[in-house]
Amino acid sequence: MEPLLSEFTFLSDQALQDKNFDPSNIEDLMKLFEIESYKAWAAMELEQEEEVKEAETSMQQAEGYLDSVMEAAMDEFRRLEEEMERMARAELKDLEDTADKARKMGNLMEKAAAIASKKYVEAALNSATASMKSAWKGLSSKKVHPS
Repeated sequence: MEPLLSEFTFLSDQALQDKNFDPSNIEDLMKLFEIESYKAWAAMELEQEEEVKEAETSMQQAEGYLDSVMEAAMDEFRRLEEEMERMARAELKDLEDTADKARKMGNLMEKAAAIASKKYVEAALNSATASMKSAWKGLSSKKVHPS
C-alpha cells in the first residue's frame, strides 16, 4: 500500500505541474488501490477465519478438559457415595446384631428371672410345708417348737 501512496503523491504533484497530464493515470492507480484493498480485505478475512478456527479448537479442548475433570469428579463422588453407603450398611448391620443380642440376652434374663422366681416360690412353699409339718408334729406330740 505504501508504494501506491508514493505513486499517488507523485502523480498528484505531476498533475499540478503538468498541464498535459492524463487523468487516466490516476484512474489506473485508483483501480490498483481498489485491488490492493480487496486483497487486504480477503487476507484479513482469511486471518479472522483462522483465528475463529483456533478459538473453536481451543474451546473444544477446554470443553474436553472440563468434561474429563467433571467425569473424574463424578467418579470420585460415586466412589465416595458407595463407600459411605457400604459403611452405613455395615453400621446398620452391627446395630441390628447388637440389638438382636440384647433382645436374646433380655429373653434369657427374663427366663432366668422366671425360673429363679419359680424356685423361690417352691423353696418358700417347701419351707412353709416343712414348718407346718413340724408344727403338726409338735401339736400332736404336745411339744412346742422353740421359735
